Amino acid sequence: MAGSFSDFLELEVLDHVFGAAAYTAPVTLYVSLFTVAPTDAGGGTEATGGSYARVAVTNNATNFPAASAGAKSNGTAITFPTATASWGSCVAMGVHDAASAGNLLAWADLAVSKTVGSGDTPSFAVGELDITLT
Repeated sequence: MAGSFSDFLELEVLDHVFGAAAYTAPVTLYVSLFTVAPTDAGGGTEATGGSYARVAVTNNATNFPAASAGAKSNGTAITFPTATASWGSCVAMGVHDAASAGNLLAWADLAVSKTVGSGDTPSFAVGELDITLT
């Protein structure tokens, strides 16, 4: 499965860790779905229409418990609004620093593509969104 930190976040972390500039983590993260996967440089096609919206998740230890063995997972379910029309076939997810536009921080292909139709309520169960540094 493809996915990683975005080029933006990689540079921010490197500058922060090696003293070139401070980086302040966002207070709120926004999880998205894509019908065409982004790359580390961004891009991709985010789902749209039918009540689609990125899901706001407070960036804290409840929602993202401490990392272990080089990985971090969601500690609470991340649930999107119920679709009122088709969002298409979602193939990837992203984590952003804004409700719209902003910076893509990380992304990954979904293990299984999900066609989201009217009445569907996509979600990531506890522990299902995994972020790993290798």
